[in-house]
Amino acid sequence: MTPAYAMPMPMDVRLMTGVTSVLGWALVAAVLMAGGLWAVRHPVWSIKAIEVHGDLKHQNEVTFRAHMASKLRGSFLTLDLAEVKQVFESVPWVRAAVVERAFPNRIRVTVQEHQAVAWWGQDGSSKLVNRQGEVFEASADDDETDVLPQLAGPDDQAPRVKALFERLKPLFDAVDTTVQRLELTAQGSWRLVLDNAARIELGRGEPSDIEVRVNRYLSTVGQVTQQHGRRVLAADLRYPSAYAVRLQGITTVDPSAPKPAVVKPVRIPQPNQHPNRH
Repeated sequence: MTPAYAMPMPMDVRLMTGVTSVLGWALVAAVLMAGGLWAVRHPVWSIKAIEVHGDLKHQNEVTFRAHMASKLRGSFLTLDLAEVKQVFESVPWVRAAVVERAFPNRIRVTVQEHQAVAWWGQDGSSKLVNRQGEVFEASADDDETDVLPQLAGPDDQAPRVKALFERLKPLFDAVDTTVQRLELTAQGSWRLVLDNAARIELGRGEPSDIEVRVNRYLSTVGQVTQQHGRRVLAADLRYPSAYAVRLQGITTVDPSAPKPAVVKPVRIPQPNQHPNRH
């Protein structure tokens, strides 16, 4: 029996079949896309509410929520959470924000505010330092920030300045004195100002070195002030084994000079010793 062979399909028929198939799949894709866009844009997915969690001390929660709602772009399904996170974290006093979708049409935001521990920089600056040693910028006019100490130095050294302040503060607190300002100069030298306006040059060194100098000063300066009945205007602790003080109203120069002062060494360094001045 002679086998039967199928006749090849004409080229024009094959071409027509291919075009029909492509058009069919394109129509299906267009329908699916249109349906998807309709579903995504359906009012049911519109953001209806923003839940704000966290301790907001420097933001009014109602105002904060309304302000943030006006900045959101997109629906529940299309919202870019990374972008929303950046928007929330751009608000003054907000340190971090965690943004989540809450089905079907809410956004849940957990906010962490900066906890300021000190002002940063020069007088009048709007910069503060938080508990993590990070410098941030925010307007602050409440009673809590009015009493904060002042730290200063290069911005990238803020954690180091904060750490030394926390190490020295208890030493001065123990003698009923408050450190109002601690500064790390561009040359790497430390200086501080006390609540009685006395200025103390601490010099360079590791925190342990600075602490030794401060302890030596605090343990003996009371004898100096008691002996002369004068308060300290300034002190220089940059000597290897001594320090010098400037006392109010004491002078060895022209008595007619207004408020002259003299540096009085508590202990004279050896001739071959020089203060570590920088």
